[in-house]
Amino acid sequence: MNPKLPYILLVGAGVIIFILSCMLLSRGKQSPSCESQPHVVEKTGSTSQSLVFADLNPEEMVQVVRYLQENLGVQLVDASQAKPSDNCIASVDVQVPAKAEVLRFLDGGGARPPREALAVLYFGNQPDPNVTEYVVGPLPRPVYHRDVTVQKYGGKVPYHRRPLLGSEYEQLESFLETVAFAAAPTFLTEVFEYDGTNVVFQTTAPHGFRSGDRKSWFIIFQNVSGFFVHPVGLEVLVDHSSLDTSRWAVSRVFYNGQYYRDMVQLESAYVQGRISVEKVRKAPRDGDFSSMKPRAPFATPFPLQYEPQGPRYSVRKNQVLFQGWSFAFGMSVNTGLRLFDVRHKGERVAYEISVQEAMSVYGSNCPGGMSTRYMDGSFGIGRYTSPLVRGLDCPYSATYVDTHSLSENLSPSRRKDSLCIFEQNLGSPLRRHYSNLQSFYYGGLVNSALVVRSITTVGNHDYVWDFIFYQNGAIEGKVQTTGYASSSFLHGDGLRYGNRVWERTLGMIRTHSINYKVDLDVGGVKNSLVAHDMAFEMTRAPWSPEQQIERPRLTKKVLDTEDQAAFRLQSKMPRYVYFAANSKNKWGHQRGYRIQITSFAGDHIPEASSMERAISWARYQLAVTRRKEEEPTSTSIYNQNDPWTPTVAFADFINNETITNEDLVAWITAGFLHIPHSEDIPNTVTVGNSVGFLLRPYNYYDLDPSIYSHDGVFFTSEQDVTACEVNPLACLPKTASCLPNFPPFTFEGFQN
Repeated sequence: MNPKLPYILLVGAGVIIFILSCMLLSRGKQSPSCESQPHVVEKTGSTSQSLVFADLNPEEMVQVVRYLQENLGVQLVDASQAKPSDNCIASVDVQVPAKAEVLRFLDGGGARPPREALAVLYFGNQPDPNVTEYVVGPLPRPVYHRDVTVQKYGGKVPYHRRPLLGSEYEQLESFLETVAFAAAPTFLTEVFEYDGTNVVFQTTAPHGFRSGDRKSWFIIFQNVSGFFVHPVGLEVLVDHSSLDTSRWAVSRVFYNGQYYRDMVQLESAYVQGRISVEKVRKAPRDGDFSSMKPRAPFATPFPLQYEPQGPRYSVRKNQVLFQGWSFAFGMSVNTGLRLFDVRHKGERVAYEISVQEAMSVYGSNCPGGMSTRYMDGSFGIGRYTSPLVRGLDCPYSATYVDTHSLSENLSPSRRKDSLCIFEQNLGSPLRRHYSNLQSFYYGGLVNSALVVRSITTVGNHDYVWDFIFYQNGAIEGKVQTTGYASSSFLHGDGLRYGNRVWERTLGMIRTHSINYKVDLDVGGVKNSLVAHDMAFEMTRAPWSPEQQIERPRLTKKVLDTEDQAAFRLQSKMPRYVYFAANSKNKWGHQRGYRIQITSFAGDHIPEASSMERAISWARYQLAVTRRKEEEPTSTSIYNQNDPWTPTVAFADFINNETITNEDLVAWITAGFLHIPHSEDIPNTVTVGNSVGFLLRPYNYYDLDPSIYSHDGVFFTSEQDVTACEVNPLACLPKTASCLPNFPPFTFEGFQN
């Protein structure tokens, strides 16, 4: 044995111990956790004032229900258990006060308007069944109610126009399973291996062809994950117009391109061998190709966003403050996310910005698909707001807000984490310039914006609703669509109406149209609408008259009437359309906010259609009208089930009234054509499926207000760019070298 070997081993062990000690020590020197620092939030209004727009809280909803139960003199059944022949409360929402009352309170020192609720009731158990809307108040202890139905709609709302309750869907499903399907046992068993659990039904709308109809096509799918793309070829038309469910009946049946009188005739034809059967391969419960389960294991974490010193915005009840912005937010049961009293630098620029409707029109050679025109407001864009998944639907560190609603129930429900608010670094400059001519400098501003988001899941569609606030005074309204594509059973000439996306699955062509209400108050309530654009003019060069120059010049036009301000969907619209104030900026220009629309909409349904007036808002990419309390929304939840006699027809809003120096509202429609393709399997991505609008200051300020942002960067060639006092970016290794304090992941969406 070598006598030096023990010493060599000892030295080696010492080196290893030293290295391990260094590693442990270095691990102990990890970056500290990020801690919120006090930050300045400009005060631009009282939180108590913003509560004039606040959604109802659960206690207020309970009080409204109790009042109605005790004071209407009729029995009210829980809507979740109601039959069509019952009386029930369909929904309760806040009744936003009239604008004049609110402005007297906010700006004129007037009294706070009484807080009221709007209750929608179905009266099926009376000689003249109808839908009635009551305003109930004052909250929190109501003592009065008044019927506002005739005042709002010019007459009673017929009962057949009522949106379907969940209980009616359940009753229809029971009818299909126990009555309709019972008439074709051999066909269902041998073709679909039907066992009472392996199919699901999806309804279509509207329900018929004329006022009073309540006939719905039900498309049959395999009962698997992502069933929307697993049609089996069978569709059943059910007449459920009677308030007596025992009188419901099958009106027609469709299977693999052929129509049958009812399920009895289908069964007879099958037993006699007179049917061309196309058996669909049975899918596993996870849906196979439609499964959302990732096909690859999770690897390294994706990039995350965090706030080194805490959020730079504040959320107090229903008010948000951020970088000179302030606004109140809410969630309508029918129309979803909405904003009120939007101010920048303390001055109101918009009284209301809200979603109005989301509509889709389908094409197919199957009856369910070809007759579908969904108006999602009637189902409830706000009612079906989804719980948000932290770190995916919104940044992990976003502020998450619960919302509450009372719909088809006697008790309010909480939608946990259904709205999120966050500041987002968009990863690009809002503005910048690098100068290497004459002088050498760099100036820029990071594009960091505040986002308010909710996501609605209505059936197969998911809508990501954003309102975004930029530091230059611009506001963006944006919607991204995802979810599953609707499908039909592929047969015959199906490829005229979409693409084949699986063995027997036709991805149906459809248009999507989204309508917004934008009540701008630019420099005050009274505004005018002005259009700026360009035209080329030919001129002789003054210094060389024999030469011709083509130069663009500015064109200007005041749009005096509603007819002039109604721009058809595919028509040419002036590229600069703006609300002009009665005041001017330092340079003598009318202060304004420009409307810029992002849309690649498909064609509007022909106006000759018997149902077109119900969706006539979609005729226009932009229509500007006088604001009227009696025209609060561009459509109605009752239009879905009776589009042939629409309760609200937007086309009637446009009657050539003057719009110069008036309180104006912009009705904006953005949309897109979706032709589903193989990459929509398993479901549709948001990329490329984003539309909306921008509201941009146009001579509203004397210069870009973002120059006053604390995030600005400027340095010259003569300065030390590594010094924090010169360049705040140089401080980031110190000020932002911390680990975010992410709360534990939770999700209560399946309990909602």
